[in-house]
Amino acid sequence: KSILEKDPSIHQAREACMRLPKQIEERNERLKEEMLGKLKDLGNLVLRPFGLSTENFQIKQDSSTGSYSINFVQNPNNNR
Repeated sequence: KSILEKDPSIHQAREACMRLPKQIEERNERLKEEMLGKLKDLGNLVLRPFGLSTENFQIKQDSSTGSYSINFVQNPNNNR
């Protein structure tokens, strides 16, 4: 962006400013999904000795306040 601000006639800089934000967003989404998957695996590793998994917990967001509540579900496969 700084190159484009200094010299708007540089076509490559303009093209990169159009292309890169989407690529960055896609990369960030992939990284976020990977991180959440690894956190879920870690949670399952910790919960497994107790006969539980992350599927035993439901997270719901309150749309009015933005806060989250976590509910325990005894049989997660039966409640779907």
